[in-house]
Amino acid sequence: MRKLASVQRILSVSPIEGADAIEKATVLGWQLVIKKGSFNVNDLCIYCEIDSLLPDRPEFEFLRERKFRIKTIKLRGVVSQGICFPLSILPAGDYKEGDDVTELLKITKWELPVPAHLQGIAKGKIPSFVPKTDEIRIQVIQEFLDKFKGTECYITEKLDGSSVTYYVKDSQFGVCSRNLEIIEDPENTLWKIARELDIENKLRSLNKNIALQGEIVGESVQSNKLKLKGQTVFFFNAIDIDGHCFYDMNNFFELLEQLQLTSAPVIEKSWILINQMEEIMVLAKRNSLLQSQALAEGIVIRPVKELRDPQLDTPWSRFSFKVINPEFLLKHGE
Repeated sequence: MRKLASVQRILSVSPIEGADAIEKATVLGWQLVIKKGSFNVNDLCIYCEIDSLLPDRPEFEFLRERKFRIKTIKLRGVVSQGICFPLSILPAGDYKEGDDVTELLKITKWELPVPAHLQGIAKGKIPSFVPKTDEIRIQVIQEFLDKFKGTECYITEKLDGSSVTYYVKDSQFGVCSRNLEIIEDPENTLWKIARELDIENKLRSLNKNIALQGEIVGESVQSNKLKLKGQTVFFFNAIDIDGHCFYDMNNFFELLEQLQLTSAPVIEKSWILINQMEEIMVLAKRNSLLQSQALAEGIVIRPVKELRDPQLDTPWSRFSFKVINPEFLLKHGE
């Protein structure tokens, strides 16, 4: 579960050229702008990540014009992601580094409204036998970059669309959005694409319990930032439901080739993981492979051979992470 607001330590504070009232700070792997003198190195603070939606409270009044939403901004040429508050805004208590205070502060996640043609009619929650399509952000996994340094990985482009899961389990075919299973509806985009690409029959032909997860992009999806024609899906996960595991890279691409389905754009199939976060983040500052004139949302990095770690707060403890392009966030107000 993503910690939108947590107790964290100020790792560094440095001046911003030409700025008298603000300075740059680092929390986890995030860089943000703070009021000069408000925090020192090693201070504990409450750090709120981008996408946090803060409640209407007096201490957050200065955020009213931004509708209490925390997003990526640029101040004096410095990209700032997130915001810090003193521990004094918390109720009395003994707080330690890493504590999740999201619910305590009544902070929720900001999300774009889902249009009707993507939302559909819910059959129920997404089944427990398939994981949600969540990727952890690079900024919070430095210890795992250190641990898995040297691992052979592959890199794909992260697409800004609407996630979908298609599955066959015990002869039942299902279609799910990020959080819900969707009843069949000819007007629903997730189902339309399933029928257009014959996904049900393709999955049934495998004679196993299996799921595919992908990103739907195109017209009327997330403002279609890549200016694509029509709508389609690019897959990024294959799941062995009975084995409770994701497919390794080679098996995944072989499966898609067999089913004549398309993967998310591949940037690199053999890249050795480094633990320098800033160097990895540079890789995400790129244009899309689908539309060379448009910024990519970012990249996803995962091992060629699947890795799990019980300390990872990710679906099925999988080592896989996203790196979002800050230029994309700034351009699109996110």
